Amino acid sequence: MIIRRTLASISVIIISVTLVSCTSSSVFDKVYPTLNDGLYDSEFPYRNSSSQLEEISNSIKLVNSIAFYTSYVFDETSKIRAVELSGLNFEKVAKEKVFFNRTASGTGTVIHNWQGHVGLLTVSHIVSFPDSVISFFINPDGSFSQYVQSVSIKSRQTNYVNDLPGNGELDIIAIDKPHDIALLGKTFDLASTLNIPVFPYTWGASSELEWGSFIYAFGFPMNYKMITKGIVSNLSKDKHSFLIDAAFNRGFSGGIVLAVRDGVPNFELVGIIRSVPADYTYTLRPMTTEQDLDFNPMIPYTGEAFVDKEQIIRPGITKVIGIELVKEFILQNKDFLKDKGYMFNELLNEPKPIQLKSVH
Repeated sequence: MIIRRTLASISVIIISVTLVSCTSSSVFDKVYPTLNDGLYDSEFPYRNSSSQLEEISNSIKLVNSIAFYTSYVFDETSKIRAVELSGLNFEKVAKEKVFFNRTASGTGTVIHNWQGHVGLLTVSHIVSFPDSVISFFINPDGSFSQYVQSVSIKSRQTNYVNDLPGNGELDIIAIDKPHDIALLGKTFDLASTLNIPVFPYTWGASSELEWGSFIYAFGFPMNYKMITKGIVSNLSKDKHSFLIDAAFNRGFSGGIVLAVRDGVPNFELVGIIRSVPADYTYTLRPMTTEQDLDFNPMIPYTGEAFVDKEQIIRPGITKVIGIELVKEFILQNKDFLKDKGYMFNELLNEPKPIQLKSVH
């Protein structure tokens, strides 16, 4: 009798467990009916993936670039035309010589680390400075004169990432300005590169994104490493670019965009952030110093003034370069990159080379 009761209890437990399991599966299928469809997800991730996102963030770097210029300023009576600059001795003709620099910052991602060769993917516009800049005098009617006011010549440029070995300086290995893609790199001592993390997930296909696909984006807005989320819109006909509604600020350029295929942590790299729409406004501002910022609104300002050009970012519309363009760029330059020591074998569907260990 006791045995029968025991068997009956076990049967009830098995039936209960089966019902709970079936119910959970049924609920899961109803809530996430397309999670295993092989497509990029359009729903918010169903479970925690913080550890994987933190791992990805370790490969994201703040890239700083600075270009140094020497500017030669001419007197208006010199009447120098642009076509005459090539044969001119600026030191003798210029009435003044000025030194200045231009800076830019953005985001880069470590996508290569082999035998001391470290490579970062970013956008070209944060490391592209013109070799020379020519400005012209202004006519009384506001139009540009044909005569040159100044010519500025770039003397040198530095690109660097603070937490890379040594001073973190990087060279521009390859660049595609029309498509806004750049590879930065440097050969360091092998031992110093062993702990530099590389982006650890698959390169995906932006051509497989759909309206409403869910994405994560990493970058350095205002020099702060951040992650944000968004959805995909307005895929181009060639699927080489698309828009996302993720928040954007200065420094996010070059950041990576990740889509999720069949649930986290199945992240795939689908693009790099290019730009956000912006407007420019001109404001007449008083000449002031940091110690003299307040003015009495009841008393008219009679001091000097200047025209300030201000960029106003329009958030919520972010342009992204499809990862196919990046793949094509690397494939087109594969021989050159290999000669430099950058082995993108996995991307090129070739056997991964064995990395030699540092010997002390």
